[in-house]
Amino acid sequence: MSTESRDGLVSVDRALQILELLGEGHPVRVTEIADHLAVARSTAHRLLAALMRRNFVVQDAAKLYHRGPAFGAAGFGLNRMPLLRAAVHPHLEALESRVQETCHLALLEGNGVRFIDGVESRQLLRVGPRIGMLLPAHSTAAGKALLAELSEADFFALYPRGLPGMRAEIAKRTALRRELIAARKRGYATNFDESERGVTAAAVALKDGGGRAVGSMALAGPSVRCPRSRIESLVTSLQDAAAAAEASLRKADYRVPSSGIQSAGQPNNA
Repeated sequence: MSTESRDGLVSVDRALQILELLGEGHPVRVTEIADHLAVARSTAHRLLAALMRRNFVVQDAAKLYHRGPAFGAAGFGLNRMPLLRAAVHPHLEALESRVQETCHLALLEGNGVRFIDGVESRQLLRVGPRIGMLLPAHSTAAGKALLAELSEADFFALYPRGLPGMRAEIAKRTALRRELIAARKRGYATNFDESERGVTAAAVALKDGGGRAVGSMALAGPSVRCPRSRIESLVTSLQDAAAAAEASLRKADYRVPSSGIQSAGQPNNA
């Protein structure tokens, strides 16, 4: 075998190792990749750049690398997702039937939230399904329920220069952090006309048997039908559905892999 062919195989093997690492579902830095592969940072950066060009990898503002859209399209790292959807979907259906509002299952993806399943309300005036959409986590109830599970360090790593927009705003990041602390304390997050005018939503984090957040369950309806005075009753139904979904996840022995990111509920002893 020629030296060129051998080098090519080594590069392919290293790229596949990166995809395997990203398949664990947590963001990584270039130094972690370099250490994992036992190569120089420049080599790790070159491999990541190649994967980014093909959309297998994306980088956020904190220079953390995440799985990109091509990762899922190629079928990598999705072995757990069908199980998650299968376990939770019946509970989305039951929740929609009870509250008659659109219900979703969502995952945190960088500082965005990806809606991976949902059941649309059958009412004439309703919030449409958002399955497949990636929206800013900080402006959605589904995203905030998951952001609230992050440690302070992981939260600031996602928003190092403040919340995204025309310009990064530190003050709004501080206000969001206070809101997330309150959401975690009461057990649910809300969205009043933040993601879209006229839409009200509430969400709770879904946790596996180890106490790690695996996603969030959310409901959303027109603000005219979901005033703040109705939130308490909606959240009661939402929490009941989430508890039932978590029981199904435990029965299916669904767990997320351990990662370098700790939730706010996990003490950091470092």
